[in-house]
Formats: sequence, structure tokens, C-alpha cells
Amino acid sequence: MHGAGNDFLVVRGEEREWPALAPALCDRRRGVGGDGVLVALPSRRADVRMRMYNPDGTEDDCGNGLRCLALYARERGLVAEDCFRVETLSGIKRVAVEDAAARPARVRVELGRARLEPEAVPVRSPGRHALGIDLEAGGRRLQAHVLSTGTAHTVIFEMPDDGEFRRLSPLIEHHPLFPERTTVMWAAVTGPDRLRVRIWERGVGETLACGTGAAAAAVAAHRAGHCGHRVQVESHGGTLHVVIGGELDLSLIGPAEWVYDGEIPAFAWSRTPQSAQDSPTLR
Repeated sequence: MHGAGNDFLVVRGEEREWPALAPALCDRRRGVGGDGVLVALPSRRADVRMRMYNPDGTEDDCGNGLRCLALYARERGLVAEDCFRVETLSGIKRVAVEDAAARPARVRVELGRARLEPEAVPVRSPGRHALGIDLEAGGRRLQAHVLSTGTAHTVIFEMPDDGEFRRLSPLIEHHPLFPERTTVMWAAVTGPDRLRVRIWERGVGETLACGTGAAAAAVAAHRAGHCGHRVQVESHGGTLHVVIGGELDLSLIGPAEWVYDGEIPAFAWSRTPQSAQDSPTLR
């Protein structure tokens, strides 16, 4: 499935060694290929549980993935209603499949409240928040707006050329300021309540879209006075809409779409051979 070009393998399954399996599954030449693996699981706290793994095997939160899993859960009968709750790494999120019949479908998800405290990101910054801090990387001094929308984001209101994007983004991702690394959102204000972004995602590299990143860019722009409470965020993969509440509670609205489904016949790409009956089903 994909949400605005952010593509995922969606697996209905049980607990496995997903941190070890995700890199092989997400390999675009030797595996299926994707920006991450979404695992739909039963939940004791909500209607369904989502676990998301990056191509490097790290577990994370994901707004585009949450929209995809919401559509998956509704269409596969894991839930009975269009509005339901999903347990995620950062808590329980309310979701609504607003137009499942459309292609792509339109899905709204509640991301929770943006966190600005440095310890919540986390970022090594002494202030009450890390919006507008100085960051040095690759011989450049940049102004960074750092916050969490379920996962760590660093928003920089600058649009570098391709060479600078690829040179600076990994340096910022692994910067000593970020003990758990960070996603990098390069952003430009293109009109009233409109942003354009280019994304370097933590544990992935460049991606066409990022839902939590779009929300982070919208909050940073809102706090800097560039945008109001409803922000349209455009990336290479498409357009997402972010609604910012008075307490920085966030809603994300955007597309979710099926690409294909099937089965992996065996763990041929695994270091440890296993029987075909242990193969994951991508259905």
C-alpha cells in the first residue's frame, strides 16, 4: 500500500523477528521493496494494533502508515466501523476511513499532541523547546525547528539543491544533538497556509512523503507565524492536509491506496532457512 507515495508492506500476522526481517523485505532489489513494514495485530487496548518497522529494522511511528493500516483494517474486516482506534508506538490514535470506495481512499487520523519539550523529542537542547535552535552540519550553520509528532523531526525552512540535500541530510539525521536520530524536513512556504517539503526520513533515506513529518512542518510553520491552523503540505508524493488544534493536537488527512497483494513463498532472503509454512502472507 502507499500513502502519497510513502509505500509499505502491510502484513496481517503475529509477533515475529520483524527488526531482522524488515531490512530484507524492504530491499527494493532483493526483496519486495518498501519504506517500511506495517504489522496489523490484535490489541487489548484498542480495536487493532499497528507496529511499524523502518528498512533498517528500527521500530517507529508513521502517519502515512497509520492511514494505510486503517484502510487495510477496514477493508479486511479487522474492524466493523469506519471510525475506530489503533494502538501505536506513541499511544492510541483515532482514525476514520472517510471514503473507502474512492481510489485513492481518503483517511483521517488523529496524531495526538505535538511535543516541544527537548526530552520528549529527544534533542540535546537546554531550553524549554528547540524551535529555532542553531545547528551546524557539514560546514553549514542552520536554524532548526525540532519537535516530536510521535517521532523526532527537524524542520529547516530552506530548500537546498539536490547535492546539498543528499550531503547534509544524513549528517543532520545522525547529529550528536539527536540521541535517537531525527527525520529531516526541508521546507519552503509557498503560499498562505501552504508548504512544500523534501524529506529525509530517519532509518530510510529520502521518501516521497511523511505524515508525521508533514504535521511537524505545519506546527513549526504555525509557531513561526507562517501558517494558520489548517496547512496544506506538498511533497514529491502528493498533498497532505494538517489541522492544528489549540493545544497543538493534530489531525492528518490524506490518501491511502492498495498497490497489490500476494504471498511470499518462503524466507529465501533470510539468513536462517525456514519452512514454507512459516512464510508471511501479505494479505
